[in-house]
Amino acid sequence: HFCFDLNFFGWHEPRQNFYTDPFWTMQRKAIGSLFLFAAGVAQAVALEGGQSWPRFWRRWAQIAVCAVLVSAGSAVMFPQRWISFGILHGIALMLIAARLAAPLGGWLWPLGLALLLLPQWVQHPWFDARWTNWVGLVTKKPATEDYAPLLPWLGVMLWGQAAGRWLHADHRSVLASAVPRPLQPLAMLGRWSLAFYMVHQQVLIGALLGADE
Repeated sequence: HFCFDLNFFGWHEPRQNFYTDPFWTMQRKAIGSLFLFAAGVAQAVALEGGQSWPRFWRRWAQIAVCAVLVSAGSAVMFPQRWISFGILHGIALMLIAARLAAPLGGWLWPLGLALLLLPQWVQHPWFDARWTNWVGLVTKKPATEDYAPLLPWLGVMLWGQAAGRWLHADHRSVLASAVPRPLQPLAMLGRWSLAFYMVHQQVLIGALLGADE
């Protein structure tokens, strides 16, 4: 995001196309995959810990409100490419689907694979509209600053959930072991991931605007 900000304000020369350059698009896919896989693992741990539906909905509401704020903020900064269904919108919808799919157990692995492959097999222009592209069966990527549709990304979250269930059942020590001291600052970021996600761009963009004055 900081590199994108530098490029957006013309501080990165030569200016690069963050929407088509494989160096950046592959990083975005890798980061998004890790993000959603981790969310799936966390959902599995929460379920194994007895998370109730009311508690789930309280956390879900926080994510949904943040998604709306991202849409509003992006509409101000990028009126032609505002975010109608970005990573937080996707997570909000995928968490519901993942929780409902949790009883499938080991079937989460093949189901996740099928969801990952489905957009390669099925596309239709009807899904290209802004109000339907959240499904993911698009014939072309929409013009937006962030896009994390249900398909194929739900497949990644389901794999994370399946991996979390497997770790909790057979390798619980991996989840329960203490965080090494050098990595504890990263653990703090993980515990407050939503808060840091919501403020980091404001801090980076504000710093660049301040340095430019």
